[in-house]
Amino acid sequence: MMYYARTMETPLCRLTICSDGTSIVGVWMEGQKYFASTLKETPSEEARPELEQAADWLNRYFRGERPRIDELKLDPAGSPFRKKIWQILCSIPYGRTMTYGEIAEAAGCRSAQAVGGAVGHNPISIIIPCHRVVGSDGSLTGYAGGIRLKTALLEHEGADMSQFYVPEKGTAL
Repeated sequence: MMYYARTMETPLCRLTICSDGTSIVGVWMEGQKYFASTLKETPSEEARPELEQAADWLNRYFRGERPRIDELKLDPAGSPFRKKIWQILCSIPYGRTMTYGEIAEAAGCRSAQAVGGAVGHNPISIIIPCHRVVGSDGSLTGYAGGIRLKTALLEHEGADMSQFYVPEKGTAL
């Protein structure tokens, strides 16, 4: 399979957008944990309409607009369980959050940890909004892009940050 990539600067970080020639298969932040881990080969830096469409979506997002996820054709690589979790993430409204436990309940899964693994391996950052997932105690944890970016994305979307805290130690720091 051939992959295509485009990088772009945003107000928060540099992003790499990847496609398979038809669908978006990845959006990764520079330095992100699991960067491009779902790609089976190095992408070609080539202009593609689906990459430009995703870049436009992201530019609108960073301008404060609230583009719909279904405007883009997404095809993240993952198990059926992970895809189910990512679909649930897509239902979380801008400025809102869900806990790992709430997502587990919505997925009919008993393990918030299994949900955490799926959320952490989301290959389409920002568009599939894994930054909107928080700990049940209000902790901002578990974000592959790091706690600073998670906080900035939630603030950008207008989330009520008074209900959250940054843990002293954890995987997202």
